[in-house]
Amino acid sequence: MKKTKGVKNMEQQEKIYDVIIIGAGPGGMTAALYASRSNLATLLLEHGIPGGEMNNTAEVENYPGFKSILGPELSERMYESAMQFGAEHKYGSVKRIVIDGDYRIVEAGKKSYKTRTVIIATGSKHRKLDVPGEAEYNGRGVSYCAVCDGAFFKEKKLVVVGGGDSGVEEGIFLTQFADVNIVHRRDKLRAQKIIQERAFKNEKIDITWDSVVEEIKGDGERVNKVVIKNVKTNELTEKPIDGVFIYVGILPQSEAFLDLGITDEEGWIITNEHMETSVPGIYAIGDVRKKALRQIITAVGDGGEAGNRAFAYIEELKDRQEIAQATEKISETIE
Repeated sequence: MKKTKGVKNMEQQEKIYDVIIIGAGPGGMTAALYASRSNLATLLLEHGIPGGEMNNTAEVENYPGFKSILGPELSERMYESAMQFGAEHKYGSVKRIVIDGDYRIVEAGKKSYKTRTVIIATGSKHRKLDVPGEAEYNGRGVSYCAVCDGAFFKEKKLVVVGGGDSGVEEGIFLTQFADVNIVHRRDKLRAQKIIQERAFKNEKIDITWDSVVEEIKGDGERVNKVVIKNVKTNELTEKPIDGVFIYVGILPQSEAFLDLGITDEEGWIITNEHMETSVPGIYAIGDVRKKALRQIITAVGDGGEAGNRAFAYIEELKDRQEIAQATEKISETIE
């Protein structure tokens, strides 16, 4: 029995995939669908539950085909679709990618996987306030996406935390639904001047200067208050509100790929319109790549493009390898 098990393990270690997709969010699952449907040996690697940030979204109302769908339900449907053509799914946290000639070695924990191409779909994460109530009311009044959740707060009162471009722009966006109070820790906004001017002219925007949110409170079901602290006077104020939108930064989850030289100084992976990075055979899609709009639908589009491009790359790679083998045989014959 031990000998048989050893043989199986050896076979698993020697398997060569055509595509390894790191991350099972909407982009990663779409890439798995396109790659496996093209009859490529496909592995989907994920350290958590498939779906990524979709699992933290109460309702999705801006994905074509559904008037409204729960985030976890959409995740489940995408996963079923992604697996229907034979893609494999394994759990693992990727530590790095090693270039080995025409192959790429993906190291995940104590395991290594050999592949011809890699599609990075690890996404990004919102920088958190790390205050009481933030995690408890995430999806129940606490949000990190105005485009996703703004419509749920019609004629409500909202707090937007953050005075950079994202915070002020999203605050302006939210005024089409609600009254907005921007809470900023300094006495000047960090957003671009033109964005600031739009905010100052907007009658539905109020700004609380020199302040931070200390706590988010609710009734057990939904957010109903925030505690705001003035950083100069240390005075605490409890403010009744219906929702909190947090914009204190977005971080790309690209730590495992920094040594490949495919990111900018902030860690965002740079690609062209075909999702290709500067390293042949390595692609990046979705929220981890440098882009303007980060939505489920844009990640899905990225995934389809990358899956298709991976197929084309592998076909070219096989052609090169066949030519090289033929050339080598001719050389041996001549000798």
